[in-house]
Amino acid sequence: MGILDGKVAIVTGAGHGVGRGEALELAAQGAKVVVNDVGATVRGDGESDEKASEVVAQIIRDRGGEATANSDDISDWEGASRLVAQAVSDFGRLDILVNNAGILRDSMIVSMTETDFDAVIKVHVKGTFATTHHAANYWRNESKEGRQPRAAIVNTVSSAGLQGNVGQANYGAAKAGIAALTVISSLELSRYGVRANAIAPGGFTRMVGVAMKDIVVKEPEEFDEFDPMNPGNSAPMVAFLASDQALHVTGQVFRAVGSSILHYKGWTQGPEITTEGRWDPAAIADAVNGDIFGTRATGLKMPKRPKKA
Repeated sequence: MGILDGKVAIVTGAGHGVGRGEALELAAQGAKVVVNDVGATVRGDGESDEKASEVVAQIIRDRGGEATANSDDISDWEGASRLVAQAVSDFGRLDILVNNAGILRDSMIVSMTETDFDAVIKVHVKGTFATTHHAANYWRNESKEGRQPRAAIVNTVSSAGLQGNVGQANYGAAKAGIAALTVISSLELSRYGVRANAIAPGGFTRMVGVAMKDIVVKEPEEFDEFDPMNPGNSAPMVAFLASDQALHVTGQVFRAVGSSILHYKGWTQGPEITTEGRWDPAAIADAVNGDIFGTRATGLKMPKRPKKA
């Protein structure tokens, strides 16, 4: 018996790494899983249904679970609609949506092309929104028909978006956008019995392998013993958030890496300064520096560049 018995889940980007580990874990916890993966490279080039079918075979043949494969592009509006429709057609319902699909096209802002920026935003932000939109409409209709769902969305964010990272303006902006979308989804969809949370996973994935050439990238099930860098380590947190054990948890963002689970607090309101009436721009500097930054310095000093030898 698992904590997801009787539930039906979609996991996007489930052919490799984090998504693969999530699909396997959700199935191990009793969920019937639609394994979605377009079969592209890390940059988003090409397509194949091979990896999605491979994960489905593992779930059915090796683990005795139930799963079907899907290779629709979730950043395509109709593709996302077909994915949701397939879950309902294949298994009769949909309870869980795990948005994990993504691509990577790193570059400094001054070098990043419009194409590379748009491509990353499209897959991450539009893809997450498209699947959420179609799933939400299904759940809303269920609620209106008197079959109130107990459904869950689990999105994927990253420290690149929550804390920032050099060379990832497109990826970081996308992940920060998904965090905001998660919170808004939780507010809008609660009336239909839908919760929305997000996790920031970690581990040695194909994406990490692009930046760190010396690491060995393995799929979650290929690790013989616990390893903090196994990309499947975040999957238990996803299973929890997707389960009825987390009915009180929504609109939250967590980090789940290795043995650690961390709760992100997000943007919070800090010190406040006020004045009588409208601020005089010339008076703001002293107030901000003194009352917010705790210094009377007139500005931040930029570090000097080292002299060339």
